[in-house]
Amino acid sequence: MSTQIDSLLHEDRRFPPSEEFAAQAIASAELYERASSDRLAFWAEQSRELLTWSKPFTKTLDWSNPPFATWFDDGELNVAYNCLDRHVEAGNGDRVALHWEGEPGDTRTITYAELTAEVKRAANLFTSLGVEAGDRVAIYLPMIPEAIVSMLAVARIGAVHSVVFGGFSADSLRSRIDDAEAKLVITADGGYRKGKVSALKPAVDAALASRGELPEQATVDHVLVVRRGDNEVDWTAGRDLWWHEAIADAEPEHDAQPFPAEQPLFILYTSGTTGKPKGILHTSGGYLTQTAFTHKNVFDLHPETDVYWCTADIGWITGHSYVTYGPLANGATQVLYEGTPDAPHPGRWWEIIEKYGVSIFYTAPTAIRSFMKLGRKIPKQFDLSSLRLLGSVGEPINPEAWMWYRKIIGNKVAPIVDTWWQTETGAIMVSALPGVTSTKPGSAQVPIPGIAIDVVDDAGDAVGAGGGGLLVVTEPWPSMLRGIWGDPERFKETYWEKFWDVEGGPFYFAGDGARLDSDRDVWLLGRVDDVMNVSGHRLSTAEIESALVANEMVAESAVVGAADETTGQAVVAFVIIKESHLEQASGLADITGALRSWVGEQIGPIARPREVYLVNELPKTRSGKIMRRLLRDVAEGREVGDTTTLADTTVMQIITDKMVKST
Repeated sequence: MSTQIDSLLHEDRRFPPSEEFAAQAIASAELYERASSDRLAFWAEQSRELLTWSKPFTKTLDWSNPPFATWFDDGELNVAYNCLDRHVEAGNGDRVALHWEGEPGDTRTITYAELTAEVKRAANLFTSLGVEAGDRVAIYLPMIPEAIVSMLAVARIGAVHSVVFGGFSADSLRSRIDDAEAKLVITADGGYRKGKVSALKPAVDAALASRGELPEQATVDHVLVVRRGDNEVDWTAGRDLWWHEAIADAEPEHDAQPFPAEQPLFILYTSGTTGKPKGILHTSGGYLTQTAFTHKNVFDLHPETDVYWCTADIGWITGHSYVTYGPLANGATQVLYEGTPDAPHPGRWWEIIEKYGVSIFYTAPTAIRSFMKLGRKIPKQFDLSSLRLLGSVGEPINPEAWMWYRKIIGNKVAPIVDTWWQTETGAIMVSALPGVTSTKPGSAQVPIPGIAIDVVDDAGDAVGAGGGGLLVVTEPWPSMLRGIWGDPERFKETYWEKFWDVEGGPFYFAGDGARLDSDRDVWLLGRVDDVMNVSGHRLSTAEIESALVANEMVAESAVVGAADETTGQAVVAFVIIKESHLEQASGLADITGALRSWVGEQIGPIARPREVYLVNELPKTRSGKIMRRLLRDVAEGREVGDTTTLADTTVMQIITDKMVKST
């Protein structure tokens, strides 16, 4: 079957940067020219400019044993020193590093000097508990300052952290602790979510205990517990320690020792609870180079004046790269928020932006579409005039959500950077550069300077401008994953085998479909697994979802392909209607019929949904990803599969029970 993906949706709106923004922008078109003339020299130059190396490197890239790359591997540095000490030494110790906002409204403001002091104590504490360079530490915390402190303290002593999202179950936590053979677990009694304390320590206790065929966990020596929720917890003497008591006794001074550039920095497991977890390994020098470079240039960071806020949880790669490492390496002031966007009220995020004068805001399309559903009245209650740059991350953003984001949140002037990257890539790979790029609603735009991206067919041949196919990375990049923890063969098979023997290869295959427009700008079409084959046409779910959301009635949609005897697969849509339109609707059948016709008009008859189901919510993980495979189960009449990673595990039962079929 051909991997050519048909693109039927067209978008012609363009937004060049204003003269005022371009005049002050950090990035310029010269970056592309320098990277194009000598890509490796460009990355070496960026690394030397952005980071402090204890031992300068002399070799930029070793690609003699693909797919195993090394970057700057004869150099040495300390990641935590680059994120903390050097800013204090440069006289910026009084600059705010973190404006932390708890969900109940409690706050902490932490300067670079204070954060450095706390990380030093934590580094000494971890060392006193027997953690050495190369050892693994599991972090299972809510979005509190101690999460950032823990990550940086682990990095400071050359150990390897494995952050596990606080919404994951005891089983998921156990599998990750076992795979990494973690020596220390850092957790909290609980954290606030939707107005209540969500307990965390009990999941750790359950993960470490013997259950069924699982013996007692063997590698963990200690559990450090941050007191946050004040909920009662069980205690294992000799193993469990209160963070506040232990860190108070730790020595205050700690010299950051340099480590090789290829020293492992962290393992981050891809989501999912079944089968052997897949631990993505990232190392130090190359990863920090690209995260610092992209954070500075993609977000146009002016650290002296900007207040930056990325809403991601540290349990995901976005929280690693654009909450912890990138911003702190660049000396940024940022907001850290513990809770959900709608607690204690639906304007919480906008209230925080107004309170701290946030100027750079980076969030997920699913959050933007949720706010669209609630309407513009809520953000209009707050002063968002401090915002000068907006970002999008996590999945393709449809053009209408992009336009709403620009108009309602960005006041029609803030540039939007729609970023494409993955846990595996470590840092942003495709994005507009504000001040340089004319942005297009819905397009991720162009590879960042120094990154080589293409769209190819199944044979690895470039499809060219106007073509759709498979998104690949054709050259090694500094922040690339160095492997799957403990499983080099799986690493090769998963990411490289498909395009191992192609000319100029091997290529890294991202698993995403994409198309190139006439300007060769990239438009993401979603995961290849989500591409449908309708009457011989390979259609992108993302484009049909975009067409649906372009209708004024629709707040959010998810599209799947369901088996069909006539067409092979048929389009089935699950749609959330804006509350205002639902109240005005004369009948649900009228809405579903109108939406089927709308898609046919916007894209063509081939894309018209066979069925449209009206739902109140969509099945999403805690990171905001829509679980389309579960919707496919419903559409094809199967028993719904594993729902344990959903933010709300009741959603699928509600959809199954209450969905309304179009006529």
